Amino acid sequence: MTRIAVLSSEVADQIAAGEVVERPASAVKELVENALDAGASSIDIVVEDGGRTLIRVSDNGAGMDPEDARLALSRHATSKIRSITDLVGVGSFGFRGEALPAICSVSRLQLLTAAEDGTAVLVRAEGGHVVGEESAARQRGTTVTVGQLFYNTPARRKFLRSARAEWRAIAETLVTVALVRRDLHLTATHDGRKALALAPSRSLRERIAAIWGNEYAQRFVDVDAVLGPIRVRGLVERPADVGSASRRIALLINGRPVRDTGCVRAAESAYRTTLAPGLRPSLFLEVTLPGDAVDVNVHPAKAEVRFHDRWSVERAIEFAVRRALGSPSAAAAFGGIRRAIDWPLQSDVSIDRPPLPSDLAAGPLFQCVVPGTASATAPTTDDPAALPSLRQLRRTYIVYESDDGVILIDQHSAHERILYERFAREIESGSATSQRLLLPETVHLSADESEAMEAAADPLRRLGFEIEAFGGSSVIVHAVPYPHRRFDALRCLRETLASLAGDRVPTAHARHERLLATVACKAAIKAGDLLSEAEMTTLVRGLASTSLPAHDVHGRSTIVRLGWDELDRRFGRR
Repeated sequence: MTRIAVLSSEVADQIAAGEVVERPASAVKELVENALDAGASSIDIVVEDGGRTLIRVSDNGAGMDPEDARLALSRHATSKIRSITDLVGVGSFGFRGEALPAICSVSRLQLLTAAEDGTAVLVRAEGGHVVGEESAARQRGTTVTVGQLFYNTPARRKFLRSARAEWRAIAETLVTVALVRRDLHLTATHDGRKALALAPSRSLRERIAAIWGNEYAQRFVDVDAVLGPIRVRGLVERPADVGSASRRIALLINGRPVRDTGCVRAAESAYRTTLAPGLRPSLFLEVTLPGDAVDVNVHPAKAEVRFHDRWSVERAIEFAVRRALGSPSAAAAFGGIRRAIDWPLQSDVSIDRPPLPSDLAAGPLFQCVVPGTASATAPTTDDPAALPSLRQLRRTYIVYESDDGVILIDQHSAHERILYERFAREIESGSATSQRLLLPETVHLSADESEAMEAAADPLRRLGFEIEAFGGSSVIVHAVPYPHRRFDALRCLRETLASLAGDRVPTAHARHERLLATVACKAAIKAGDLLSEAEMTTLVRGLASTSLPAHDVHGRSTIVRLGWDELDRRFGRR
């Protein structure tokens, strides 16, 4: 008895449809991508009953002549590739030649298309078989109408979700397309109601504003960096705004929207020491790399890719996002300011040092209007009268005036960021300086604190602590670091060990970062400390020299910007 049989073409087509067309949103995605590959600049989508009853996609692309229209419904028929070598670096959205026949095999489909010469044809098909063809009238382009999706596969139709849920999936698909092709005019109607109407946009931020509103679009920081042959562009959410709205992610690889947890994880890792635990940011990233460095032919729906060198891609993403988060424009804004603060450029600074001499400052401290001039100028640091005045509010905040508004800096959070990065460099280089105590101090620890002390002994030594066991749970401290003149080393040590006691951080790297963050927090100046003008100036300059000046190590903002427009609005001047 023969147990192996060759499947009929009808069954094979329906199996292929199951790989490509999982739900109505899958059909919409494939049809819209075909329209884009045909050069369409305007696409209109009509959906009824969540796509189960009707999907119609109309475009103004190249269109087809009658012969091509018939071939387009055949499996493996494509205009994108001719040989296996064409699969390397393929740039079109659709290229397998499976989508249209797969959709046709599980629906009642009509293909109305007109070529360049104006010849139009209407092809009707059901269940994968052409049932009619006739001449028609249409302007250049194509309209594909999909009716009764999964009508001949009741088991598949049974597992579709509600019309509202299926429409949400379609809307998400269309939003992704709109983000990819910002030059596209895109409209969508569901059950007779206009749901989407997007005109071409000049930028990603403008497109996001058109979809979700201008206020949402202002939550993001621009990303643009090149690392080797890889370029990463886009927008990432400002840390101060993370967690206050729904999370959204769009990842494009060479213009193709894909799902890739490794790339998303790399972008999220750039937020280290800027977010509270459990918060995850929204990301809109475009990665461009050589075509032969990525394989797009690994998933039936082309939703996943394979990289020749994944580590390089993820490293480039993390580098780009980290650099964007380090820009002053990543600071929290109140009143819609998006322009960066004009920071000074100088070497490392700590709180106990005097203000930098003018020969170490490579740029202006602030942009301000100099008395006697008609416009904003960039004063040099050797002209103190030209510098804006720093003031301390409630012995907690440093405030100054800029061209864009009022800038407020949290003195504790700012110093915490400065010390964290300084301590990290000192541990790495082994260059920490310490001060020997005239009389060694004995510190008594609990059992958990003793365990934390043992686990952190080496990094504490690298930070400048010289600690000797003294029997039981006591230790003797012979030397301590000296980051600034207000530093209480023994208090910092006790509070650090108390904070780390019983901690169960999973990895050595995470424990290392946790220790640095804790020591920096305990060592930083506190709210309530009165600062001199020289100390405030040095603190602001020191913050500017860090890699992530807008955020402390716990995810809180160090800088808040209040715009003049917002102040004018509050006082009724606008």
